[in-house]
Amino acid sequence: MIKAKKSLGQNFLIDSRILEKITNTAKIQNKIILEVGPGTGNLTSCILKNKPKKMIVIEKDKDLANDLEKKFKNQITIINEDILKIDETRLFKDKVTVFGNLPYNISTEILSKWIINLKDNFWFESLILMFQKEVANRIIAEFNSSNYGRLSIICNWKLNIKKICDIKPSAFSPKPKVDSSLLFFYPKENFIKIKNPNNLEKITRIFFNQRRKMLKKPFNQIFNGDQRVLNKLKIDLTMRPQNINLDTYYKLACEYEKLGG
Repeated sequence: MIKAKKSLGQNFLIDSRILEKITNTAKIQNKIILEVGPGTGNLTSCILKNKPKKMIVIEKDKDLANDLEKKFKNQITIINEDILKIDETRLFKDKVTVFGNLPYNISTEILSKWIINLKDNFWFESLILMFQKEVANRIIAEFNSSNYGRLSIICNWKLNIKKICDIKPSAFSPKPKVDSSLLFFYPKENFIKIKNPNNLEKITRIFFNQRRKMLKKPFNQIFNGDQRVLNKLKIDLTMRPQNINLDTYYKLACEYEKLGG
């Protein structure tokens, strides 16, 4: 019997009702499906029932990967590697639909990696991902709220995000100590172009380093008090980082690039 490894943040989804809800979130039939962290294969089984064109799973745990190979044989392609070390843009020629009960200890790292590395030609059609509820609330937070921050800004740059449902600990084995949330991500048709996404990461890091302080210090650190930028973007330096909307942060990254950032 396979036991969950705490070091890998493993909590296996066992609730059939939730599994069905997840598979109904996006079209699966005749699609190329990528599942990240399939674990014992409960969601994998549900996805296969919906007749995908091809199914690939990425599972870091060698014991689980071996177990999945015995269970599904040639129905799936198994990649026994660390998701953080894989370049998905080179892995697929066609767009894929991604499902993932992501390990909670690296879920934001995985998502941030995907978004920062995104080219304008998306490698996926949609992402159906599970997060710790607290993290999901930060991802979908709107400006002027306490949950709004770097994660909200980076995730909403190129993606539309919809919350599907919350999930109780009883749906997993072993039971996590927190509630979870299922989020649905799909590409935006229009978004502000930033040449180097790392500039957005840098801007948000500096601005939210002291999220309770006014904007004057981080703005001066980056733009040296440039009044032109303030006037153009209508920024009040007495505001705090959470008071600036998404588009303004994207435009700030563009202005920073003009300075040679």
